[in-house]
Amino acid sequence: MRNKSTNMPEINIYIVIIGITSLVLLYYNLYIGSVFFVIFLYSVFHNWRVTNIRRKEWTKYIQDLSLNIDETTKKAIINLPIPLCILEFDGRISWYNNKFYNMVGEEDLLDTNIEDTIKNISLRKVLNENKEMYTDVEYGDRQYTVVYNVIKKDQEEHAKYLMILYWIDKTDYLKLEKAYNEEKNVMALIQIDGYDEVLKSADEDKRPLINVEVEKILTSLETSTEGALRRTSKDKFFLVMNRRELKKLEAGKFAILDTIRHIDYGNNLPVTISMGIGIDGDTVNENIKLASGALDLALGRGGDQAVIRTKDKFTFYGGKSKAVEKKTKVKSRLIGHALREVILESSHVYIMGHKYPDMDAMGAAVGIYDICKSCNKPANIVLNSANESIEMFAKRLKECDYYKNIFVSHDEAIDNCGKNTLVVVVDTHRPNFTECEKLLDISEKVVVIDHHRRGVEFINDTVLLFHEIYVSSTCEMVTELVQYMEGDVKINKLTAEGLLAGISLDTKNFAFKTGVRTFEAASYLRKVGADTIEVKKLFNSDVKDFITKAEIIQSTKIINNRICLAYSETELENINVVIAQAADELLNVKDVEASFVLGHKNDKVFISARSLGQINVHVLMEKLGGGGHIDIAGAQLKDVSLKQAYEMVHDIIEEYLEEED
Repeated sequence: MRNKSTNMPEINIYIVIIGITSLVLLYYNLYIGSVFFVIFLYSVFHNWRVTNIRRKEWTKYIQDLSLNIDETTKKAIINLPIPLCILEFDGRISWYNNKFYNMVGEEDLLDTNIEDTIKNISLRKVLNENKEMYTDVEYGDRQYTVVYNVIKKDQEEHAKYLMILYWIDKTDYLKLEKAYNEEKNVMALIQIDGYDEVLKSADEDKRPLINVEVEKILTSLETSTEGALRRTSKDKFFLVMNRRELKKLEAGKFAILDTIRHIDYGNNLPVTISMGIGIDGDTVNENIKLASGALDLALGRGGDQAVIRTKDKFTFYGGKSKAVEKKTKVKSRLIGHALREVILESSHVYIMGHKYPDMDAMGAAVGIYDICKSCNKPANIVLNSANESIEMFAKRLKECDYYKNIFVSHDEAIDNCGKNTLVVVVDTHRPNFTECEKLLDISEKVVVIDHHRRGVEFINDTVLLFHEIYVSSTCEMVTELVQYMEGDVKINKLTAEGLLAGISLDTKNFAFKTGVRTFEAASYLRKVGADTIEVKKLFNSDVKDFITKAEIIQSTKIINNRICLAYSETELENINVVIAQAADELLNVKDVEASFVLGHKNDKVFISARSLGQINVHVLMEKLGGGGHIDIAGAQLKDVSLKQAYEMVHDIIEEYLEEED
């Protein structure tokens, strides 16, 4: 900064003017010119003297000010209210203030390496000069944010770099934040699964005892969580608690699910509950909405589980029980009536299953095709190519005049699909699993018919949703729609065989997930012409498949004497079918409760999982992006080698066994 008093250009101008005037006067009048010239010389001398004095005074003022600033800076740094230290670039401490000394609590710190004193700090990230970086460090029982600042110190021979570390103690802030988060309200919606069916399964005099026991257990939950519980209807409860108590429930894997399940007053069906929990919403109302969505998901996955939902993720606990079969067929009648109305209001119908369709998807699709035909509406099944699991059935459909031009490609369906086109999705509810996902975006009328346990991804904005996870197969659901739809729906013999084949496939020849309604549906299909011998032919395998299955069984590893893990290195076109059959076979091994078989084709690895019911394979496969049911599930992995996929499945099984222990 320059002082204006030491540099006054207007004075210099006046002096110059006097000098010029004196010279002019000397030319015309020597006496007067001499007087002015003397004045000019005096002005020059006086200006020089005053300027010099003022410059010395200003220099002294700046020097004194610099000394004061240096002294103030030193005192400020020494008395800085946060710990501070200066390091050489090799990590040696060259200076520190009192706060840092008090923080570390050691007497001699100079020339010691900071990484020897504070073990969990690393200086490798600090490479660029004049750049601040931040890191979190825990020292003692305190949490610090360390601010790194690299400075350059010029010396005569070369530049020297130093690091200044500011230690900002954020322990109290973190404790406050933790306390705040732990005190946040958590909304939980609780529902007793199949309440009416469970009560009916017990003697009439024992039913009040079941009700009282459930309420007693839930009241103890209210007490233990210091929450507030209210019963909103005969089978629904509302619980408010804080997040700290929710963490305790999570740590105990929601043991209340097991406690409720042990209620036994002669009831043939187990008592189970589903819990939907909403957290981290911006408002109480948003938490309630999250809890409601979580409860819907828990029920859609079969109940007997707790689902915690935030804005961006779900967490699942429980899910050990099979869904209870509902005896009533009222819903099938209602859905059948609604489906007929939707079909009649549509210009065209496109039906599709999941990618790499099996007989359950294809049989259900053909069943819907016959329903559309009975309604005199044009319909097609969207399929680019038939894999080996449905190849024989697809060939028989193409050879029959009744199903003329039944199949259309993806491109043809996309070109002809409009807003008023009805799209019926069978045997899946995940948009990215469908045969042609783009159709879901084009059409404004989508119907979903599925029996798989609900995953996080779900087709939204459907005009009709028929999702029953207790049903054996989608073919069983479609068969009931055919039976109870208004008006006479006549299905072709080949359609009946396709539906029966789908039921046979998903029930493993009526051994798994088979209820009374499953046999009733099969009986109806047999009555309308389904030939069981023809159905069996649809599942015939060639010699290569038998050899591959033998190789799979030979590669089997038994984990914990309970779970079989096997793989096939042979690449077959229908490898997904072969590994599914092998997984079924491995359940015949004594003491084995679940089996996992892997196979690969092109750039995909297929995983087939089976269980006798004690182990929920759906939950395990869900961790790999798959899903299914508690006893039948699967997954597909892309851009992963067979060896990598094998290790992933092995790790998931080990993790499951550790959690169970």
